[in-house]
Amino acid sequence: VQLVESGGGLVQPGGSLRLSCAASGFTFSSYAMSWYRQAPGKERELVARITSAGDSTNYADSVKGRFTISRDNAKKTVYLQMASLKPEDTAVYYCYFNWWQDYWGQGTQVTVSS
Repeated sequence: VQLVESGGGLVQPGGSLRLSCAASGFTFSSYAMSWYRQAPGKERELVARITSAGDSTNYADSVKGRFTISRDNAKKTVYLQMASLKPEDTAVYYCYFNWWQDYWGQGTQVTVSS
């Protein structure tokens, strides 16, 4: 099982980024997928979750209306479109799913700063 995130970087406040998480080693289309983030000195928190079919999503209150999670089961990839970014969105973002145990990607750094 492998989860590989990409798309992080440095962006100015108000800007946008799209994160991707490429999955392999399991039946991607059968599992809900999530994005978490961890800021320095803080606990890892759930940002967004999407069902296996992509027909239902959930978001942390802090990102509702600004972030959109989506997935392409044919490409085995889950995305996090982030808009209207704020400095408090600065964190390492992780892709996650559970299949008998927790699986995490290596993370991708998102820094929002002018």
